[in-house]
Amino acid sequence: MTDPRVEKMARVIADYSLALAPGQLVLLTGEPAGYPLLRAVYELAIRAGAHPEVKTLYPELDEIRLREGNDAQLLFLSEAALFEAGKIDARLYVRAPDNVRTAAGVDPARQVLVSRGRKPLLDRYMERRVRGELASCLTQYPTDGLAQLAGMSLAEYEQFVFRACFVDRDDPVGAWRELSRRQQRYVDRLDRARELRFEAPDTDLTVSVAGRKWINSDGKANFPSGEVFTSPVEESARGIIRFDMPALFHGQSVEGILLEFRDGVVVSSRAERGGEFLERMLGTDQGASRLGEVAFGLNYGITRATGSILFDEKIGGTIHLALGACYPQTGGSNQSAIHWDMIRSMTPGRVFADGEVIYEDGRFRE
Repeated sequence: MTDPRVEKMARVIADYSLALAPGQLVLLTGEPAGYPLLRAVYELAIRAGAHPEVKTLYPELDEIRLREGNDAQLLFLSEAALFEAGKIDARLYVRAPDNVRTAAGVDPARQVLVSRGRKPLLDRYMERRVRGELASCLTQYPTDGLAQLAGMSLAEYEQFVFRACFVDRDDPVGAWRELSRRQQRYVDRLDRARELRFEAPDTDLTVSVAGRKWINSDGKANFPSGEVFTSPVEESARGIIRFDMPALFHGQSVEGILLEFRDGVVVSSRAERGGEFLERMLGTDQGASRLGEVAFGLNYGITRATGSILFDEKIGGTIHLALGACYPQTGGSNQSAIHWDMIRSMTPGRVFADGEVIYEDGRFRE
């Protein structure tokens, strides 16, 4: 018997995030432990008159490729995957790792090669989403591995996930629509801004967002979500910022990161833990030492870090910046094989837009 909370989560994804309709080609992708959610969405897709296909992913196979493949194999992207990405109407990816440290011991340079090889595929997905041709959603199913990473029992972690997804509410779709309306007010204000200044302990960073478009991430592309984001002007970042939450990337954790920017480029970096890995990632390519994203976390149903970026970057009262690739739909142009989100609390803290305080101690001024 499927957990009724899973069925409720599936309903929100099918009806709200993907808005499944008759005749659509739907690709449902995920790891084996996420089967209950995949099955529930599959059933709803059939009832909606869509044509769902299921693809099961096995992280252990990816690890074999990472450890034993040559450079050509790591960079390889099949034409079949590109063809599929150009044909489907909706896509759901369910993360459900049993072991969150799979491939953690692999040389990060090899993982970067895989990211480079997959970039044309991700670009095609992004282009079709921007044109309104593809509904695409990333979500996460609670597993023992994720619960352990979060320092919770499985039951506690399940409760955390379903609360973050608003599944514990009587009308979760209504709750997501209300969040969307509230975030749109912030987007409308930020779209008028030319320059933002972030001020907090060990942080005084200024970026230009002139001419950039802010995106309302309201539970459709990511589920859960609850953030607004853009890509800053590439040469504009100046000042320092300290990230007070662990930054996880390619199975590695880096803590206590402090970055200094000048003319948009990281000119100084240090970390309390994982500094060598940080330096290697900054040297990935020319775009890796520039910002590709600046964002506000606005899901106040997420109150603590769990080690999963899908949730952590949405924590209410935080900001996050990403080194590397930008989101083209915002007007950005920075390109890189990496996109590494780093988070800091803004309690206490302030954000100025063109000299005016618009955000203080973790919340926008209404």
